[in-house]
Amino acid sequence: MDYRTIISSFLPQGLLDHFEITYLIELGHVPTKSDCYYIYLEEKNQLPSGYDRSLYESKGFYEEKIIQDFPLRGKGVYFVVKRRRWRMKSDHKIIIKSDYSFIAEGVKLTQEVADFLKGTGRDPSRYDK
Repeated sequence: MDYRTIISSFLPQGLLDHFEITYLIELGHVPTKSDCYYIYLEEKNQLPSGYDRSLYESKGFYEEKIIQDFPLRGKGVYFVVKRRRWRMKSDHKIIIKSDYSFIAEGVKLTQEVADFLKGTGRDPSRYDK
């Protein structure tokens, strides 16, 4: 059993339906003078529903965001999330991203993760501590 399988047991339910764990590292967190886990998540290469794959192409990722989650065994947990973007092949000005507005209902995620995935950006200052 690899670390991805083990750590998936501690992640919010449903998160790995849309994201893959690309990296996990344990580091010291200088501001709190404690150890913490950084879990790197990358959105899967799945075009949002309702769009034709032949009309869109994956064009990299938005800037990654760091989201703090609940501590695990007394250590802070941070998700480093990379969301994918798709560009229309015929009109490069049209960019789309996945809609996760459904994710907070029926799936137990932390409020920070749900806000980020839904793209609402509710009070971002509360995450920059």
